[in-house]
Amino acid sequence: MPKMPSMHGGRAKSTSSKLRRSEPGGSAGLLTVVLSAIAILIFTLSVREGGEGFFSSTRSVVQTIVSPIRMLGGYATAPFSGMSNVMRNLTADEQTLEELKQENAQLTARNIELEEAQQTARRLEELLDLRNTYNLQSIVARIISGPSDSWAVSVVIDKGSAAGVRVGMPVSNSMGAVGQVIECSASTSVVRLLTDEGSSVSAMVQSSRAQGMLEGSADSSLRLSLIRTDQSVDVGDVVVTSGLGGVFPKGLPVGKVATIEKNPGSTYYAITVDPYYRPETLEEVLVITSLTEEQQATSEDIENADKPDLEAASGRGASAASKGEGDGKEDANEEEEKSSEEGDDTADDDAAEGGTDANARGNERDRSDGSDASDAGSTSYDESYGYDMGYEGV
Repeated sequence: MPKMPSMHGGRAKSTSSKLRRSEPGGSAGLLTVVLSAIAILIFTLSVREGGEGFFSSTRSVVQTIVSPIRMLGGYATAPFSGMSNVMRNLTADEQTLEELKQENAQLTARNIELEEAQQTARRLEELLDLRNTYNLQSIVARIISGPSDSWAVSVVIDKGSAAGVRVGMPVSNSMGAVGQVIECSASTSVVRLLTDEGSSVSAMVQSSRAQGMLEGSADSSLRLSLIRTDQSVDVGDVVVTSGLGGVFPKGLPVGKVATIEKNPGSTYYAITVDPYYRPETLEEVLVITSLTEEQQATSEDIENADKPDLEAASGRGASAASKGEGDGKEDANEEEEKSSEEGDDTADDDAAEGGTDANARGNERDRSDGSDASDAGSTSYDESYGYDMGYEGV
């Protein structure tokens, strides 16, 4: 008779089978826990070592070994990444592409706007630097119109009498002097630039302090006149306002000496100046409303400016005096000769009159004697006597 299996034995075998089937999964989980713990332990010890212990060195070695492999992997996957981008672009619909184009246009316009704002801020900052450097009392204005015709070099600004601008006020940009206000309305003003033919500003060579006049011309060039040939000036010298006349502040830059010519027999140089500004690039300017005492020319500056004229006048006076003295001597000699000639003429006239009287007296004596035969001899004597009498009378 066959033996019936025990119920307890079958249950035991089933349990052991389940344990055997669950061993691989349990081992993997246990391995993961152990490796995580080891990694945390190594990281903690590496941090505590401060980068100089065994674990830190081991990590550096591993990174050195793995880095080339990572780079090769990056190179290997780069084409596939590019291909994926191409595929996405190819599969993008028309609406998405249009949206991207619009977004790109908006970003480009915004970038241009920001760039323009940045340049404007930089120009205004340079204007403020000039104002602070020279302690200028001024108003900031913007150029709203260029030259109105080919004969006048002028611009229009957006500030007028309502903002405190007046005719005659000097105008500068961030580089230096540019012109002077010649017309003014409530909201705008006209500025004559230095290169205009009607412009004339007192200026000087910064290095030698030689005083002159900066004048515009018909060809819109700047010329520095009244610089004597015995004064020092070189190409490249900086020209600044002198402050004479009380219009422009003293020392404001104008330009640099471009050319120097010395004509034979001329007292002054022929000098051209390159201005620091270009009319077509003017955008913001400063209108200088008033000058402080230190911005005006001193009495010494005025004396130095007048000294050449005084010396020239003195030279002309000495020359005229010398010429006058010579002319006086010549006139005196002429007067003396004229007096001598008049004296001779007077003596001759007196002698003639004396002779006539003597003849009359002789004739009367001859008649009283009744001697007709001696008429010729009496006449000869009497004429001789008259001549002597004439000289005595003189």
